Amino acid sequence: MTDFLIGRQQILDSNLNTFAYEILFRGKNFDLTDNVDATNATNQVVTDTILEIGLNEIVGTHKAFINFTGQNILDKTPLLLPKDRIVIEVLESVHVDAVMINSLKELSKAGYTIALDDFVLTDEWRPLLDFANIIKLDIITTSLPETQLLIEELKPYNVTLLAEKIETHQEFEILRHWGCRLFQGFFFSRPNIVEGKRLSINQSSAIHLLSVVNKADIRFEEISNCIAQDAGLSYKLLHYINSAFFSLPIEIESIQQAITFLGLLEMKRWINILALSSLSNKPHAILQIAMIRAKMCELMAEQLNEDPNRYFLIGMLSCLDIILDMPLEKVLIQLPLPKEIAEAILHKTGKAGETLQYTINYERWELSSNQFRTIKPQIIASIYIDSINWANDVLNNLN
Repeated sequence: MTDFLIGRQQILDSNLNTFAYEILFRGKNFDLTDNVDATNATNQVVTDTILEIGLNEIVGTHKAFINFTGQNILDKTPLLLPKDRIVIEVLESVHVDAVMINSLKELSKAGYTIALDDFVLTDEWRPLLDFANIIKLDIITTSLPETQLLIEELKPYNVTLLAEKIETHQEFEILRHWGCRLFQGFFFSRPNIVEGKRLSINQSSAIHLLSVVNKADIRFEEISNCIAQDAGLSYKLLHYINSAFFSLPIEIESIQQAITFLGLLEMKRWINILALSSLSNKPHAILQIAMIRAKMCELMAEQLNEDPNRYFLIGMLSCLDIILDMPLEKVLIQLPLPKEIAEAILHKTGKAGETLQYTINYERWELSSNQFRTIKPQIIASIYIDSINWANDVLNNLN
């Protein structure tokens, strides 16, 4: 893989289901604020990564929003990619003239979806509204009252409105009410804390299971007894272990057989995953965030010669606040975690905590460095893609 980082950010519909992903990239040898470098960077991502790895590896069955510079569009770079899989995102820095309008019209007539980034309604950009499909509204650079006025002005046009850089669930609700149909921002991967919230009976049972299975001195018999008390969990665990994900040569018929076959550490991992999946009725993408974060922490630990199982657990449990909409401190106090694990999750201390913080920064694309400790960018990018694929496999077999 080429020496740059590649990431993605979810674009959600009104029901908070994944609609698409915006492809993100950065590297030390190009400056995306420079038109020439940005054009070369996009070409590099298209040719070296998207065509090499494949869109399915990065975004699954969803569409990919890809930032294209004016020169990319004039060079017809989007034609290298399938029209049914990508959205051509026209950067706000593009100079719109007759040549650019005609180029975009050609791409639109060829069946490509056109999105206008950080849109401001000016005479220069107004002609694009005749064939653009999606308008992205940046609510950070434009105030909410100004955004509302812009939405009203855009109502006569046949475009889908995408509100980006949403920070809170309240902003999401307001913009959905005003007519936006697509949403992008960190609000989705942050908890919507509800003061005084209490766990439901099912959630309390799942937390109890997490507390039992993560005891430092847990024994085979305790795990077996714990699972045996929950018929639903026993069924799910056996069903999952016999799924295509494991591709076992024999059918596992009992919890004791499963523990013997997988071993204590692996068994603990899959119980944690199943317990986490039962904690919330939130959209599928929330659990996907937890799985990607956990796997990325694990693979980073392997590169750092640290305990991958401990890092996996830290990554996974760091999402409990998002899943439960409760402060992490309140949830973790119910789990008998070693102090260093709890501190890593809550305060990002120690090497494990630093790894978790880097993983979260990568997830949110708030990176101060392309490299983490001794792990080079191409390794990190590969770890991220591997984590996405692993999470997709897990979740597909959980259903």
